[in-house]
Amino acid sequence: MSEGDVIYRPEALIAEDIDAYLEQHQHKTMLRFITCGSVDDGKSTLIGRLLYDSKMIFEDQLAALESDSRRVGTQGQEIDFALLVDGLAAEREQGITIDVAYRFFATEKRKFIVADTPGHEQYTRNMVTGASTADLAVILIDARKGVLTQTRRHSFLAHLVGIRHIVLAVNKMDLVDYDQPTFEHIVADYRAFANRIGTGQFTAIPLSGLRGDNIAARSDAMSWYDGPTLIEHLEAVDLGLDERAGKRLRLPVQWVNRPNLDFRGFSGQIASGSVHPGDAVRVIPSGKTSTVARIVTYDGDLEQAVAGQSVTLTLADEIDCSRGDVICAADDPAEAADQFEATIVWMAEEEMLPGRNYIMKIGTQSVSAAVQPPKYRVDVNTLNHLAAKSLGLNDIGICELATDKRISFAPYAENKDLGGFILIDRMTNATVAAGTLHFALRRAHNVHWQAIDVSREAHAAIKNQRPRVLWFTGLSGSGKSTIANLVEKRLHALGKHTFLLDGDNVRHGLNKDLGFTEADRIENIRRVGEVARLMTDAGLIVLTAFISPFRAERQLARAMMAEGEFIEIFVDTPLNVAEERDVKGLYRKARSGELKNFTGIDSPYERPENAEIIIDTTAMTPEQAAELIVEQVLA
Repeated sequence: MSEGDVIYRPEALIAEDIDAYLEQHQHKTMLRFITCGSVDDGKSTLIGRLLYDSKMIFEDQLAALESDSRRVGTQGQEIDFALLVDGLAAEREQGITIDVAYRFFATEKRKFIVADTPGHEQYTRNMVTGASTADLAVILIDARKGVLTQTRRHSFLAHLVGIRHIVLAVNKMDLVDYDQPTFEHIVADYRAFANRIGTGQFTAIPLSGLRGDNIAARSDAMSWYDGPTLIEHLEAVDLGLDERAGKRLRLPVQWVNRPNLDFRGFSGQIASGSVHPGDAVRVIPSGKTSTVARIVTYDGDLEQAVAGQSVTLTLADEIDCSRGDVICAADDPAEAADQFEATIVWMAEEEMLPGRNYIMKIGTQSVSAAVQPPKYRVDVNTLNHLAAKSLGLNDIGICELATDKRISFAPYAENKDLGGFILIDRMTNATVAAGTLHFALRRAHNVHWQAIDVSREAHAAIKNQRPRVLWFTGLSGSGKSTIANLVEKRLHALGKHTFLLDGDNVRHGLNKDLGFTEADRIENIRRVGEVARLMTDAGLIVLTAFISPFRAERQLARAMMAEGEFIEIFVDTPLNVAEERDVKGLYRKARSGELKNFTGIDSPYERPENAEIIIDTTAMTPEQAAELIVEQVLA
């Protein structure tokens, strides 16, 4: 450490005036950053050196100091390092970083949260998780190895999620004798790649995590380097708070606060812009307008609130506004659409299934979203666009997606809060993908719902019946079509207006372009669900007889219908019984390998968990089953 280097030592102020220290600490800015790169490039060692050499204080130690104001001296510094070692123990045992590990520390000028992300390719999803909230990325490179595949992958992902500040940390310089040409060659190599992905600016720092060179103090061994140390650079990075505050108001509503009949406020964190009492605002997607009456906080009302603050707004008018809506500047509101182009990073072991509906969470909104087959997949090494029918683990693709209703959004490049999203599997609740919106598709603006004077209620009334969808599901050979046909005959004899959509019949026309892959099966059911919904709009009782093997697609069809109008009928026939019947000889072909992707053999069938009607075909005849169904439907 050189004579002019100053290390932050808060213990003196803590001992003299704990309140002054806490006040000073509270008003420091917070920088979130990630460390990433290839395996064994020294990420955890670097973080350990940051914490130890700079005499950083862990969050739990700070809490203890706040409570009893104990002085921390040399002994406390030793405890810091012991805690650090304990925190990295699991990683040392396996030799890898196994998940995103978050550390908190502070210097005299700023507070920090650092995410130590894994280096292995199979943990790319963990890196995306850490990067999603980061302001800066420290891309580590082993000086002996130079720019590697994971260097490019993590740099591309950091750029993708909108991280504007990149530090190229060329680590382990002590192992190349602090050689300047080695450092300069690596920087030139990285710059060529950075320019290709659009990362125009980055800060390159030669350092040694093990020895502490150029981390908290300048290195005497690298006198040729005249740039900042890592800590100096982290303290000086512009977080863009003024830029965010200068944009138009965007406040995603997290909840509606109504403790009593006299108060109704809309709470959330301001994503961009500023707001004052009296400002004209517009709620998106409804488009309703009002003015701000009050800006309410726990510490009292404010005359102004800016980006990053969590507040509650009350409005002058009683307008419809709920969780997921966005309060915007009235003269420049956010866009609303239901079809988009997006970049998607797939993070699940199971492949993406185009057409399947996932839960999409964007800002404070949750909607149903279906993803189309990728336009292309990105090779992060060459940046080439590759043809792809789906996305697998860690793949990055450009896709179109559609939501079940219009949502408020902004391109991710303009607003992370309104442009970044995750996709969640409906059945497992697992997060399967993260993505960024580019823009709304033009057709989303040009297609409008046409008002029709004769309503679905009028269609049903003239037929003197309630529209229903009787959704028969079960294995091939279970008896779905036989029972559905008998049910329709009985309903028709009772004067009911019906229509039967049979799986085989539909594939002769509407769905003749579809095969039997999982993606094609999903599209098959989506189309049938849409047709069934249109038929119920005409007042009909619709019967569908399809294997429909996936719960998610049956749930999608149910979600299209009004409450109580979708009746799932599980024709429960054991596989061995269905295989014994084998009227069409399909099981024999599937067993011999002639027929691929056959449900029950080499493609799964997901049994219904909450079907309204269950038919055990081993305990009743098709006629008995039909009578039971008609009785329950007309009850």
